[in-house]
Amino acid sequence: MALESLCVFDKTISHNFHLNDLGFGSEIENYSRNFSNNLELAVPPFSNPAENLAKFATDEHGNKIKMKFDHGTTTLGFRYQGGVVLAVDSRATGGSYIGSQSVKKVIEINDYLLGTLAGGAADCVYWDRVLAKQCRLYELRNRERISVAAASKLMANMVYNYKGMGLSMGMMIAGWDKRGAGLYYVDSEGTRTKGNVFSVGSGSVYAFGVLDSGYKWDLKDEEAYDLARRAIYHATHRDAYSGGTVRVYHMRSTGWVNITEEDCKELHYKYLEEKGQLPV
Repeated sequence: MALESLCVFDKTISHNFHLNDLGFGSEIENYSRNFSNNLELAVPPFSNPAENLAKFATDEHGNKIKMKFDHGTTTLGFRYQGGVVLAVDSRATGGSYIGSQSVKKVIEINDYLLGTLAGGAADCVYWDRVLAKQCRLYELRNRERISVAAASKLMANMVYNYKGMGLSMGMMIAGWDKRGAGLYYVDSEGTRTKGNVFSVGSGSVYAFGVLDSGYKWDLKDEEAYDLARRAIYHATHRDAYSGGTVRVYHMRSTGWVNITEEDCKELHYKYLEEKGQLPV
């Protein structure tokens, strides 16, 4: 406690107080239950929050109030003969404001599971971390890794409890288990879909254009990396809400590998040079 004495904290701060002494202890406890149980978030203090929240979207004259920021991203994933490839950008926006150019939109749940982020960054990161905890508990209880299907089902069930309450999530969960490579799409409405090719976010329409023209099951590894990289680049070039760094991950039977992290500006000039259109 020498440092406490040196900073005079022992004289100015009392550590022996209770939240109830402040007069709002029960309120703090109700709205911070997720610290003790991260599956339970605070909901608005009125009945049927999913229905009544919609009333706050209009003013007294019936005009719509813009309470939600426009946000965007580009993420994609596809299965092929060599496993699953995921690729993402790294830009975070709130409306026309660019909040960050270095967001990590691939969450490493464990050595054999990856999740991507699209929608609200806080929502996606929080629930991916909760999923990581649940997957680890499953592994300890059952002495084997959780399957990709079970992990995606866990996520869908958890977020479905908060359907209509403001969550904004559209994520892919990719992994490798006894059945081989798996890829699922899960969103905040509780939707859960298995597939071979997904792209999520405001730039997904541009990414799908590239994927549709180049995707096939028997791609070689380098071809798959290049296809994913080009799809994200073209999305960042056309979509103002996507940009920053293009990250590519490969999910193999031995676990995930981070393949490349390249700035989309460098990719822009690289592809121009390939086409012989580099300005002099």
